[in-house]
Amino acid sequence: MLPAAEQLRVLSSGTADIVPRDALLEKLGRGTPLVAKLGVDPTAPDLHLGHAVPLRKLRQFQDLGHEVVLIIGDFTALIGDPSGRNTTRPALSEHDIEVNAQTYIDQAFKILDRSKTTVRRNSEWLAPLGFADILRLTSQFTVARILERDDFQKRYRDGVGISLHEFLYPVAQAYDSVAIEADVELGGTDQLFNLLAGRELMGKLGLEAQVCLTLPLLEGTDGVQKMSKSYGNYVGLTDGAADVFGKVMSIPDELMVKYYRLCTSLPVDEVDGIEAGLAEGSLHPNAVKRRLAREIVGLYHSPDAAAEAEAAFDRVFKDKAMPDDIPEHTLELAETVHVPALLKELGLVTSNGEGRRMIAGGGVRIGGEVLPAGDFDVPAGQLDGAVIQVGKRKFARVVSASATR
Repeated sequence: MLPAAEQLRVLSSGTADIVPRDALLEKLGRGTPLVAKLGVDPTAPDLHLGHAVPLRKLRQFQDLGHEVVLIIGDFTALIGDPSGRNTTRPALSEHDIEVNAQTYIDQAFKILDRSKTTVRRNSEWLAPLGFADILRLTSQFTVARILERDDFQKRYRDGVGISLHEFLYPVAQAYDSVAIEADVELGGTDQLFNLLAGRELMGKLGLEAQVCLTLPLLEGTDGVQKMSKSYGNYVGLTDGAADVFGKVMSIPDELMVKYYRLCTSLPVDEVDGIEAGLAEGSLHPNAVKRRLAREIVGLYHSPDAAAEAEAAFDRVFKDKAMPDDIPEHTLELAETVHVPALLKELGLVTSNGEGRRMIAGGGVRIGGEVLPAGDFDVPAGQLDGAVIQVGKRKFARVVSASATR
């Protein structure tokens, strides 16, 4: 293993906070593998680069010789994590949880070393607990302590209901750390309260308390909102290589170093060098961004796919050519077509709302012409045979089914 100070330097890169930092250094100094834990509730089936940030940090722990435990919160998903929520999270069915869990695991192993990862479901130890066990656990926390959460404070102050079962979420997550005797738990900055609850409970139950390592939320391709499918600013782990390359090329320059630290597997020293080169002007931002796009595509596809995606990007944007493989859709077109709904049906946006936002921002072209803001309904004749473009990278050709008869 590397010396403890060097391991800490690597693990600190890109983190928001390590609580307490000295405790992690002391644990690393023992020279024995630590247990690094990440708990995830499988509330959605598809992951994007934002979800991958803590997985990348777990991979760093693995590469440094430590053990990783990925906890699938199949039991806590029945409660719903209230972090950052201003309403009670709707419950998922056990079937949906299991389907999402398997998809999550499959995508997580695009990043983690399968041979060095232990996957556990927290129903293993939470489901068997009886009411007396729950009382003993909850006695370790006070209502005042739970109400320190920012989201609970705000909801309580605003008169928004807080269900009693939501109070149990941080207790349940804390017990996950007890069950596996975690040395380190990872999470986003919005998870700090839950992570500290685990640290507190471990100490009260006579175990060595875990260290809490938080990671910043990753802004999406718009550079403003956190990456989310609902904002349409995400880069999906299962997106095609060309789509990933184009999306990464669209991020603001000021986010490049953050993406290098949180979304690639480059050594910390190399990322430090890229940051210095950008600052002093010895590296051109476009070349740095192209490399970033190649690195990310290469991680989730292959280096060859990254080279092909870059070539396709140049054909479309540098050489101003249309892609070679525009998908063609034969559809029954009404006399007047609601374009946001059509864009969703074609898979060019994830929702009608995103379609309306793209049109309002001038991001939709029909036959090469920008669709004016507010023009949500167009005649079918305007669409038949036309190439529809959304943003810079998404294309589809529409053919009227009646015209093919």
